[in-house]
Amino acid sequence: MKVVKHVTGHDRLAENRELAAEVEFSGLVASRREWIDTVLKPWCRTAPRRELLAAEQEWVDIAGRADPHKTLWPWAWSRFPVLYVDDLGGLEESYRVTVTLRDGSQHTGYPDARRSVRGQLVLLGDLPGDGLRDLGPWSIDDVTSVARA
Repeated sequence: MKVVKHVTGHDRLAENRELAAEVEFSGLVASRREWIDTVLKPWCRTAPRRELLAAEQEWVDIAGRADPHKTLWPWAWSRFPVLYVDDLGGLEESYRVTVTLRDGSQHTGYPDARRSVRGQLVLLGDLPGDGLRDLGPWSIDDVTSVARA
């Protein structure tokens, strides 16, 4: 005969307290860092813009006090390595790039980090006879590739 033990909320609370007492704070920090590196950053690199916008609204609950403009969006743009530099923590503006969009069109210019917000890319383009002008914005979902020009 199988004996089934009834588990109460009090029993679960006691188990959780015992488990929590075994885990040191440094272990919690390491676990969170690992989750950010192995789950959150890769998700940001592949998520569609609408999901990124939803995550931005809940970012404090997801990532803590981290500013989404310094974490979520740079991590999202890191799917295009030419646009992102780890040490910079944002879009790389130093190099001309050629952006290819889903419709096959290509646009060349310098990424504008201040104007490229919330998954929308803006380039400062140099058009012959037209001088410098803004190109875009284009949704991160519409960008298929970015290469140095």
